[in-house]
Amino acid sequence: MDWFPLWNSLRVAAISTVIIFFAGVFAAYYIARLPRLVKGVLDVVLTLPLVLPPTVIGYLLLRLLGPKRVVGAWVLETFGIKLVMTWWSAIFSTTVVIFPLMYRTVRGAFEAFDETLAYSGQTLGLSNTYIFWRIRMPCCRQGVLAGMVLSFARALGEYGATSMIAGYTPGRTATISTTVYQLWQTNNDALAMKWVLVNLAISAVVLLTVNMLERRDFLVEGGRRRRRA
Repeated sequence: MDWFPLWNSLRVAAISTVIIFFAGVFAAYYIARLPRLVKGVLDVVLTLPLVLPPTVIGYLLLRLLGPKRVVGAWVLETFGIKLVMTWWSAIFSTTVVIFPLMYRTVRGAFEAFDETLAYSGQTLGLSNTYIFWRIRMPCCRQGVLAGMVLSFARALGEYGATSMIAGYTPGRTATISTTVYQLWQTNNDALAMKWVLVNLAISAVVLLTVNMLERRDFLVEGGRRRRRA
C-alpha cells in the first residue's frame, strides 16, 4: 500500500492550516474594528468559499492561476514555475476552502473577548502587540484552537477544488480524497475502503481533540469560578 496520499494530504493540510492561522487571525482582528457596512461587505466576500461548491472554487482558481491566465502566465514567464498540477497547487485550493472556517471561528472568539482587559493593559502602558499576544490570544485560545483543528480536518478531506487544480498523479499530487475517487473509478473497492478507514480514523482523532479542548477549557473556567466564589 502506497502511503504517499496520506503524507501528501497531511503536509498540504498542515501548510494550509499555518497559512490560515495568520490570515484568519489578522482578518478577524482588523475587520471587527471596521465600520458596520464595510465589515458586512467583507464578511460576505470572505465567507463565500464556505457556501460555494468546491468545484466552483477550483474553476475560479484555474481561471486565475492557469498557465494561460493572468497570474499563472506571469509567474510561469517570470520564474518558470507552474502554479497548477503540482502537489503544492493543492495548498491554494485548501487554503481558500478552509479560510472561512478559521475566520468565522476566530472572529466569534474575538467578539466575545472582554475589551476591558485590553483597556486595562493600555492604562498600564502595555503595547498593543503585547496586549494582543499575551492577553487577547490566551483568552481566545479555545476559539483559535478549535478553528485550527476544524480547518485542518476540512483541508485533509478536501476534494472538489483540489482535484481541479492539482489533479491526480500517483506519487506526485495524489491525496486521500482523490485516491479514493480514482480507486472507486477503477473498481478497486478493497483499497478504497482502506483509505476511507484511514480518513475516518484521522477525522475521529481530530473531533476528539476538539472535544478535549472544549472540556479542558470548561473545567478550567469552572475552577476559576469556584475560586472566585
